[in-house]
Amino acid sequence: MGQNHLSKPIVDSILIEKQGHIFPEAQKTPNFVGFFNLEPIITYFPLEVKKQVNTKTLYDYQQEDLRKIFKHLEELPEGTNILYQLPTGGGKTVVFSEITRRFIQNTGKKVMVLTHRIELSKQTSQMLHGFGVANKIINSEVKELQDQADYMCFVAMVETLNNRLQEEKVKIDNIGLVIIDEAHYNSFRKLFKYFEGSTILGVTATPLSSNIKLPMKDHYKHLIIGESIKSLIEKNFLAKAKLYNYDVSLKTLKLGIHGDYTVKSSDEFYGNHSMLGKLLSAYEEIAKGTKTLIFNNGINTSLYVYETFKKAGYNIRHLDNKNTANERREILDWFAETPDAILTSVSILTTGFDEPTVQSIILNRATRSLTLYFQMIGRGSRILPDKDEFNVVDMGNNIARFGPWDSPVDWQEIFHFPDFYLENIKNDEDIERDFVYEMPDELRAKFSKSDNITFDIKEEYKKVFAEGKKSKLVLERSIEQHAQICVENSEDVFDARLLAKELKDEIAYRVKQYSYCIMNNTKNYKEWLEEDYERKLRSSISQKFAARM
Repeated sequence: MGQNHLSKPIVDSILIEKQGHIFPEAQKTPNFVGFFNLEPIITYFPLEVKKQVNTKTLYDYQQEDLRKIFKHLEELPEGTNILYQLPTGGGKTVVFSEITRRFIQNTGKKVMVLTHRIELSKQTSQMLHGFGVANKIINSEVKELQDQADYMCFVAMVETLNNRLQEEKVKIDNIGLVIIDEAHYNSFRKLFKYFEGSTILGVTATPLSSNIKLPMKDHYKHLIIGESIKSLIEKNFLAKAKLYNYDVSLKTLKLGIHGDYTVKSSDEFYGNHSMLGKLLSAYEEIAKGTKTLIFNNGINTSLYVYETFKKAGYNIRHLDNKNTANERREILDWFAETPDAILTSVSILTTGFDEPTVQSIILNRATRSLTLYFQMIGRGSRILPDKDEFNVVDMGNNIARFGPWDSPVDWQEIFHFPDFYLENIKNDEDIERDFVYEMPDELRAKFSKSDNITFDIKEEYKKVFAEGKKSKLVLERSIEQHAQICVENSEDVFDARLLAKELKDEIAYRVKQYSYCIMNNTKNYKEWLEEDYERKLRSSISQKFAARM
């Protein structure tokens, strides 16, 4: 059991991106000499059959990233694979759309863009058209490419293209560049063998493979780092996140074979009455009335969340991968148009979803995936004229595990030494050691007659150790203090014992701190200590009232 009282905002983090509509005043920075101003790309007519005018604008940091990427493309041997990192909301699709335009214009070779979801294929195709790049989507309806001579760019779903290539129904000539969106997903690797003569440019916000056994460094030679989240916030391209966290004991969660918490154990933990109540309280304290996304690990949890919030009278919908395309479209339209909408889902909205009006993100799950952590928070980071910040409520110790969203990340280190990074992610036990219990205000009010209700187990242990006495004296003094405040705030022994029952969370916290001090942190031992503590507390309360008689 852990402390569940909501902490104060622990960090002023980040938020949102402006691309294509809003043009904030460019800020000068020595990192981008020569790229201080926002300059529109020159209007042109593309090489493809359909003529379109490019009206898109690149920001200074995107211009600089383009310069670095093309420098690598020009200097490295043909067929060298490159990886490009840019945070969610930084405009990755904008950057690689302009890369596509320039590459076709400069080389006369074709470009293949790969995505892992149909929504991303459609969005990418639209963005490319916005840059004047006529393109053809290769989806399940496309069996052959008899019109491939009409196009210099193709956008394909990874599974669809793999099937067509295996069936030998599709063969695209003169592909000079393959761009892979969300390149950290391993499903793309099966296509590499078909493009051995082409340069592959992977694009991702997190250059860390989704499979720990298949590191990205094995398939990409160079990593190009884009602008940091912190810098994008400071330049008003991303919104600022106000981070709030609940300390949650995750001891019942189990890790699966891929290194993240299992859906089954997460559903059991986050679907229980206690956690659902804490989630609702967190929403009401921090995010009430705001447009809110709630991320869960399992569909069952999301449905429990839906029922809990619906019963409380809130405007909420549930979305998962079982919804039809029409249902999904209707739900997302409702979410976009409803100011106080709450949408609870699983992982379906982590990519391929962009709703700038989101004001609050609730992480109603724990994850050990750095990629997922950034993706979930990034859904709230779009910036608008009337929105420059958003809330992040963490119910899974994710901020403690990975650090604040805008904190510096050494992506080169993670890319080159992924095993070292993964082995050193903060574990749950170490996170829980740092928990600090704060009595909820409604409970503190029941002890209003006591001036001081705190007791520091670690400091008391140091005193007892310095006195040369047995460590069990620490808990004895803690029990005495608890008994005293219960008696001070009660009329009789029965009221005092009822108050003692409400100290269950604090007792668990004190016992856990004590077990850390004596380095005996087994589950059975802590459970026995809690039971013994509660029994002795009841006895001490009775003795104090008896002494008054």
